[in-house]
Amino acid sequence: MREKNLRNYAMNSGEEKYKVMLSGYIDGELSPEEQQELEQHLKTCPECREELRVFQQLKEVTGAMKYADIPEHVWDNYWRGIYRRMELSIGWILFSIGAVIVIACACYGLCKDFFLNPEEPIILRIGFGALILGAATLLVSVTRERIFAYRRDRYKEIKR
Repeated sequence: MREKNLRNYAMNSGEEKYKVMLSGYIDGELSPEEQQELEQHLKTCPECREELRVFQQLKEVTGAMKYADIPEHVWDNYWRGIYRRMELSIGWILFSIGAVIVIACACYGLCKDFFLNPEEPIILRIGFGALILGAATLLVSVTRERIFAYRRDRYKEIKR
């Protein structure tokens, strides 16, 4: 990648070529010939010397940086929060599935004669069954959303 950049910049401008070489020079990635060529250029170009100085300072600062040690209690709270959210999510999923099944079974019990009647077209029975399952799912979903919205409503104390 660096060689490709060097070729592109060499075609555009000799000065740009040396600016691209500066980061490779700092990181020790230049060949001895490239390093010697850049050092010769640095003797005559104050702009590139200044840029090299800035890069060197940047490397010193970033090299001295260290990650902050996070206290153990912060990690404990973090993982407890993740577990709590997972438990709540799984609990609501199971509750929703159970509610949908119970509501669908109740509707089936009420409409059992319709579903077991062989004279009714199969497509109508499938459609009606899908309608019952969909309605049960929507009922549970909307109810769950309303419960969550009410808990998080910052303005529930305000009369509208």
